[in-house]
Amino acid sequence: METVTSADGTVIAFDRHVGGDAGTVILIGGAFSFRKFPKMVEISETLAQQYGLTVVNYDRRGRGDSTDTPGEYNVENEIDDIAALIEAVGGSAALFGWSSGAMLALRAAESGRVPGISRIVAFEPPFVVDHENHVPPADLTTELHALIAADRRAETVRFYMSKAMGMPRAMVAVMRFTPYWKGLLATAYSIAHDWAVVEPFMRGEALRAEDWSHVTVPTRVISGTKSIPLLRKGAKAIAAVLPDAEHTELAKLSHNPSIEILAPAAAEFLTRAGSDA
Repeated sequence: METVTSADGTVIAFDRHVGGDAGTVILIGGAFSFRKFPKMVEISETLAQQYGLTVVNYDRRGRGDSTDTPGEYNVENEIDDIAALIEAVGGSAALFGWSSGAMLALRAAESGRVPGISRIVAFEPPFVVDHENHVPPADLTTELHALIAADRRAETVRFYMSKAMGMPRAMVAVMRFTPYWKGLLATAYSIAHDWAVVEPFMRGEALRAEDWSHVTVPTRVISGTKSIPLLRKGAKAIAAVLPDAEHTELAKLSHNPSIEILAPAAAEFLTRAGSDA
């Protein structure tokens, strides 16, 4: 484990999987994810061992071995975390984000505050671009923060899964009987950071090209044919408004991805000729 200190003093923990000379990529997990989550480890090892990339797999603030700023949740802090990581690995890296992590990668590029982003792979960023599917309630921020302040960890998990992510109640109910429940509880309070990242773009509103005009680095947006329509539609919508983006939809892939399907599509883009990742 290595660490880097972000602009506000938060300590960010990361593992570095050294590959060959294909460049460096920083993995950004989604809600409830952390660097030791099995699929984060699997994709890190796959990209390093099979495709020659050096992979930085980090704990976003508030989870794993990273520290936190309880009660302070804003996207600017997480963008600073990415900037600190890029500086720590030499000043240039690609970003590979999953779910809210994909949206964070795009917002970091849009901010103009993170020099050194060479390209982006965004796997199913959760843009909600119309009202045909789930739209989170307008008061979600208030209720989420209240649950965290009251130290109601299990309720926080259930609330976010159902109200923010739109998971059916029955599916949420059975999660406590799965091997994942312990990890969900451990990262429960960090999801306020995820919500700060995604909330402005989960209101059922069409995306505007002018909001993303500064994401000038080459970007591949990936979605899966087995994912819910909301995620597939959001992936297509953001790819359509980014200045230099392509959208790839992979057969048999879901939001809980098969790394055997996802990794080759990401690696092909990250190691494509002309990339300086």
